[in-house]
Amino acid sequence: MTGAERETRADPATADREIVISRVIDAPRELVFGAFTEVRHLSRWWGPEGFTTTTRSFEFREGGAWDFVLHGPDGTDYQEWITWTEIVPPERIALLHGESRDDPNAFESVLTFTPDGAATRIVMRTLFPTRELRDEAVEKYHAVEGGRQTLGSLAAYVTDLARKEAEG
Repeated sequence: MTGAERETRADPATADREIVISRVIDAPRELVFGAFTEVRHLSRWWGPEGFTTTTRSFEFREGGAWDFVLHGPDGTDYQEWITWTEIVPPERIALLHGESRDDPNAFESVLTFTPDGAATRIVMRTLFPTRELRDEAVEKYHAVEGGRQTLGSLAAYVTDLARKEAEG
């Protein structure tokens, strides 16, 4: 774990269905939040290391959706669908994430963005419908490490944006 990551506890009532990952990113909260609002940003950092993203459609608003394919480094394509359920700029984003619009195994994620001095603390809290689905995500798809890598990619992307803004 790097110095930029911190452990955050799961809610005891849902701990067996939940994954919680956090990171402190050296960039202002508005910039970190903004990296989620436009596909031109998301496509640059979304996903674990070695993955790329192809967007089919994107509408960042409550009730809007992001339909995309996540391409794994081994050539495997993962059909993905995110529906934004709550957007409170620049504090919070809630979403439902599955393989398609009506995926019965879709999981909920809530991202919170909190100022931490000049930096931003992002907490990604993901709640699965069942413990078995959470365990499958952790064991088969390496969800914890993938989540850490995704937040690492976000951190690198927005830190670079912040540096470019400061220079220019």
